[in-house]
Amino acid sequence: MGSRDADPSLGYLTRKETEVKLPRPTRVKNKTPAPIQITAEQILREARERQEAEIRPPKQKITDPTELADYRLRKRKEFEALISRVRWNKSVWVKYAKWEESQKDFKRARSIWERALEVDYRDHTMWLKYADVEMKNKFVNHARNVWDRAVTLLPRVDQLWYKYIHMEEMLGNVAGARQIFERWMGWMPDQQGWLSYIKFELRYNEIERARAIFERFVQCHPKVSAWIRFAKFEMKNGEIGRARNCYERAVDKLADDEEAEQLFVAFAEFEEKCKETERARCIYKFALDHIPKGRAEDLYRKFVAFEKQYGDREGIEDAIVGKRRFQYEDEVRKNPRNYDTWFDYIRLEESVGNKERIREVYERAIANVPPAEEKRYWQRYIYLWINYALYEELDAEDMERTRDVYRECLKLIPHQKFSFAKIWLLAAQFEIRQLRLKEARLLLGEAIGRAPKDKIFKKYIEIELHFGNIDRCRKLYEKYLEWSPENCYAWSKFAELERSLYETDRARAIFELAIDQPALGYARAYIDFEISEGEFESTRALYERLLNRTKHLKVWISYAKFEASAMDPEAEEDIELKKNCLQRARDVFERAVSYFRNSAPELKEERAMLLEEWLNMESGFAELGDVSLVRAKLPKKLKKRRQIDMEDGPAAYEEYIDYLFPEETQTTNLKILEAAYKWKKQRVASEED
Repeated sequence: MGSRDADPSLGYLTRKETEVKLPRPTRVKNKTPAPIQITAEQILREARERQEAEIRPPKQKITDPTELADYRLRKRKEFEALISRVRWNKSVWVKYAKWEESQKDFKRARSIWERALEVDYRDHTMWLKYADVEMKNKFVNHARNVWDRAVTLLPRVDQLWYKYIHMEEMLGNVAGARQIFERWMGWMPDQQGWLSYIKFELRYNEIERARAIFERFVQCHPKVSAWIRFAKFEMKNGEIGRARNCYERAVDKLADDEEAEQLFVAFAEFEEKCKETERARCIYKFALDHIPKGRAEDLYRKFVAFEKQYGDREGIEDAIVGKRRFQYEDEVRKNPRNYDTWFDYIRLEESVGNKERIREVYERAIANVPPAEEKRYWQRYIYLWINYALYEELDAEDMERTRDVYRECLKLIPHQKFSFAKIWLLAAQFEIRQLRLKEARLLLGEAIGRAPKDKIFKKYIEIELHFGNIDRCRKLYEKYLEWSPENCYAWSKFAELERSLYETDRARAIFELAIDQPALGYARAYIDFEISEGEFESTRALYERLLNRTKHLKVWISYAKFEASAMDPEAEEDIELKKNCLQRARDVFERAVSYFRNSAPELKEERAMLLEEWLNMESGFAELGDVSLVRAKLPKKLKKRRQIDMEDGPAAYEEYIDYLFPEETQTTNLKILEAAYKWKKQRVASEED
């Protein structure tokens, strides 16, 4: 049972045996402070004073070889016993080997190191300590043997190679160290290993050897940092041509690498040091054209600084434009559907004037189609297409490309869900400017068929009217009214067209069709038409038809005003005719007052406004008018208060204007008399009882 529970990490003791049992905490019953207080400092001082002296084993002095042999035997037995128990513990092996070394028994020490390596040869620290012992005691060949075995078994541990090479170099064996480096390079170590080899050769002024190693280095590690080191090495040795060749080879191989920005910056700075400013400028521009904008921040900064130092005004402006271009690229990368940023970016490119770049930015912008087929998402996006088409037409003057832009845009829009009249009209107007009237008509016809809109109809009719195609205009108005029969504007404009052509009967027929529609907006236009034609009887009939449909205050007032002015302009001085007009207007007002009094008594304010209009009309007729006729009907204005129900809190009151008409005053008086008579009757009856 005990052996099963034993834990190797606790020296094969059980958990129970290693548990520390603490005394039970005593409960303090009296928590009042003691009369004599003791500080922590006093407690510690007393503990130190009472501490017993440390018991140390007595010093043992060995005086003869027999005693030494016994001591060595005892010590070895202890170490062997310990190793048999904890064979995996490396520190025990190291202590054992070092003890044997201290006894100057190097054969035994070597034997222990070898046994330790048999346990775990993959631990490079054991090899390092083993070789260290051999070197410390000047066993060079033994040390060389240990290092050779170590690097053969663990070739990926760089420290072993470094130590081995360092030993050979300290011994002055340069050829041997070079041979070890060559063995190491066969394993293709990291950059630091190659650089150590190069530094080794440079310490002995072997420039050609170092150059050859650099060539192998950049083949093994084809990275930007490796090529830059190679070029700097050549530059340091005064080989400008070789250094430039290094940079050019690096650009050929690593132009698309993620770290290409560092390469171009280093190349440009090299040319700058060589006073080749034009070469440096070309390198910067080439880099800016080829490196993605998200990785070129440092490059832009360096280019701007270079132009400020060496460039002219135009060059500096180009550099600043490049910096702004980088900012826009960063923004559109973060949010490609931020169309305002695309507009700013396009505006920047248009200010520079590079056609290919402008087109590239436009194409990239329009490729970011809105995520959902809802018009609110497309309203900003569609202006990218419009601006693109206008640029191609006005700036680039490429008419075929403009036509393609409009065509692609119209294909992209989901016309079944929504459409944009502006695009159809711009495409049609472009075709008209190119004198392709047939294509423009086809476009507008397709627009009416697929996505009819008011703007499209209006503009199409305007175009046909401009060209004098009256029959086409009539057909378009018919289509317009078929699509939207409740559209007052369409009916009015259609009738206006016929009237402008002196087709009175046609215009009247259109108005007749319009007035049968549920909407009331057509009646006003029809009435104005009949008045302008001098058809007063037809106008009266129209007003009567309108009053059958609505008794609105404005209709009554308009009817009365018409009657008051329904006379020929030539007969304005005829008194009798004026009296007739006034009487007809009074009749209309009387009918209106009667309607509001009997059928709509709650519309007191409208009735008061009607009487005000009547009073103004009577005043306008001067001597013929009779103001007293209306004043007798005018109401009194009363200021009253009414309660408003509030959702939370107490009820509030508001003031309002009420109107008290003459007939209501008489009714109120009659009610008071009736109540008094009833009270008297009840009193008489009670007295009789």
